[in-house]
Amino acid sequence: MEKRQLGNSDLLVSKIGLGCMSLGTDLNKATKIIEAALDGGINYFDTADLYDYGVNEKIVGKVLSSRRDEVIIATKVGNRWNEQKDGWRWDPSKKHIKSAVKESLRRLRTDYIDLYQLHGGTIEDPIDEIIEAFEELKAEGLIRYYGLSSIRPNVIKAFAEKSAVISNMMQYSLLDRRPEELMPVLEKHNISIVTRGSVAKGILSDKFLNEGIQDDYLHYSASELTELIENIKSKLLYDKRTLNEVALQFNLAHNAVRAVVIGSSSVEQLNENIRAAQAAPFEKEELAFLKMITKENIYTTHR
Repeated sequence: MEKRQLGNSDLLVSKIGLGCMSLGTDLNKATKIIEAALDGGINYFDTADLYDYGVNEKIVGKVLSSRRDEVIIATKVGNRWNEQKDGWRWDPSKKHIKSAVKESLRRLRTDYIDLYQLHGGTIEDPIDEIIEAFEELKAEGLIRYYGLSSIRPNVIKAFAEKSAVISNMMQYSLLDRRPEELMPVLEKHNISIVTRGSVAKGILSDKFLNEGIQDDYLHYSASELTELIENIKSKLLYDKRTLNEVALQFNLAHNAVRAVVIGSSSVEQLNENIRAAQAAPFEKEELAFLKMITKENIYTTHR
């Protein structure tokens, strides 16, 4: 599978990464999915200390420990579970970041994290302090690089101008094109986009075709979504492409996007996603058609 450089780093990640949040807590099942990902050429695994109270990191660490030098492990920091484990709070303090990384390292069974991401962020956060924490972790050799996982324009711009972040994870799909307005800013600072939500909660997946669309999604009504999918089926050489391919190739068609992180709850689903990512890139006419029939929106808050 094609590997792509993140920012100006030496991290070469597979163009599709495994979003580990959907693995669940069954070790045997998760192991099969992770091993299938490795067999399919995926070297990029994304988790977070928040997922399943840290169990997700433990599973990822256990399964990948014997292949550590072959993979890129990304995790996230900033959210803290309360003692009852029924809710969490946001804590972007330097003290928490430098403490949390040690717990993630322990759960992941590794001496270093390839990509350590701030799991959200607001413009009221102590941004200079956050950057200082990440830079110290780099100097200490506990992380190789750091990035963001944010959809807030004001936060993204602040870190782009003041820090050495190499990537930003953003929800991006045919049905949510808001990140496009920030692509020039991120490209200017050589910050790569890693996308999530590329199948828009399953709407842009082949499984959804037979179930019908009942609910609205972001700026689209259910009827608009139904019409849009029919339009894609009838006019985008749909006899040659699956809907999964359309969804993933739309993301990969943008130079700012270096990888698509997608969750898989079964080996079969994972293999379908790998096939979709390996499909032929869009022709210019196909991409132009998709942009013509979908809505070009921008973020309306956190500006």
